[in-house]
Amino acid sequence: MRKGFTLIEVMVAVMIVSVVILGLLQLFANNTHIFFGLEKKMQNNQYLSAFLASQKYGFEDKKTTLYELFSDFEMNDDLRRQLKNKKVEVVYQELEVIDLSEFQAEKEETNPEVEAAKETNSGMVFEMGKSVLKFEDVSVSLTRVKLQ
Repeated sequence: MRKGFTLIEVMVAVMIVSVVILGLLQLFANNTHIFFGLEKKMQNNQYLSAFLASQKYGFEDKKTTLYELFSDFEMNDDLRRQLKNKKVEVVYQELEVIDLSEFQAEKEETNPEVEAAKETNSGMVFEMGKSVLKFEDVSVSLTRVKLQ
């Protein structure tokens, strides 16, 4: 009597190993896909963060390059070349404008102490809006408040 594996036992073992390997490959492919998606989102969020620091843009519709958006920042030459090729469109949508002088006028009509009310009149205007950065394949947005 010879000791060893039969052909059926070897085929079953190969099938089990191949199913495990295919499962691991699928897991690796999914993780790679998720990683690259997160990396792209992180890069867009970095662009958005730098956009927040720029006072030149945000409250108007404008087409520009990322290089122009980040001209105030110090960066290396490779990054400058990369940003020159990325086109971005800044779209601004006004959501709400609150003029505090309107509230002050209502207060003066209802309050007999008009002199005290005039001293607190600030005449400030809050403008709330949404700035959207549109790239070729994705867009990111943020809400902005402007005090005038």
